[in-house]
Amino acid sequence: MDKFDSMQVFVRVIEKGSFSAVAKERGIGQPAVSKQIAALEDELGTRLLNRTSRSIALTEAGRDFYESALRILDDFENATSRIGRGQSAPKGLIRVTVPPTFARLHMVSKLPAFFAAYPDMAIEMAASESPTTIIEDGFDLAIHSGELPDSTLVARRLGQTMIVLVATPQYLSRRGAPKSPEDLRHFQSVVFVERGSVQPWIFGAGQDTKRVVPTGVFRTSDLEQMRMGVLEHIGIAQAPAWLFAAELREGTVVRLLTPLERTVPILAVRPASRRMSAKVRIFIEHLEKTFAPCFQFNPAPG
Repeated sequence: MDKFDSMQVFVRVIEKGSFSAVAKERGIGQPAVSKQIAALEDELGTRLLNRTSRSIALTEAGRDFYESALRILDDFENATSRIGRGQSAPKGLIRVTVPPTFARLHMVSKLPAFFAAYPDMAIEMAASESPTTIIEDGFDLAIHSGELPDSTLVARRLGQTMIVLVATPQYLSRRGAPKSPEDLRHFQSVVFVERGSVQPWIFGAGQDTKRVVPTGVFRTSDLEQMRMGVLEHIGIAQAPAWLFAAELREGTVVRLLTPLERTVPILAVRPASRRMSAKVRIFIEHLEKTFAPCFQFNPAPG
């Protein structure tokens, strides 16, 4: 048994989520992939995967081996990128999770320049609001807007975004503009709901922090729907500035209560237990360079 090859097959099975996908990728039959995984389990003397007719799942031993295998493969990739033929451009697949609205507005547009610079690289992008799925589902990287919630993850700051209170000029022409957080009870809101709970609006920082629970006729758990609710003049919303970046520049939405705005980071997040591979490092550096002009702007208050 070629242990290194079996390790690569095992990692790809986890990344692709099926034996048949890896078999197709390698141009071999599915039984050959199953045989390699079974031989690896025999060699290690433990089961790595629990298999059903529809899915596969890592056992506890399998997760331990998966993390170790990733480190070994990343070390090999980093070594070959430094010496010998490895001086050539990096290649391979990067699997990244991104909040879906952020991906549509700001991520996909960054990919053509990356592929032009690194034609042998590929990106698999999955929609996820939670960065913790990179560990659960074997992703290389997560893009996250806000503070990092999980201490088992490490992050690199790509930029920052303001948390802004916004409305359209058309809505404000009918209702006027709030002068303080307390005034907001007199205005309709476009309300963001997470896990069934209305998310409070937070103003300021430290001891001066104020929290307001918004009320409104439109509640949603989807950022894109919240964005469209504001653009349809339904009411006021609080959101990261990246959600309304184009509209803020164009003046089709305006900022309110600007002295009470706060800043949160845009992060590239990865597992602390996993050494960063050369291909992931290059992708992060590309995002850092291209995000800088997008999120360090400060649109003029309306």
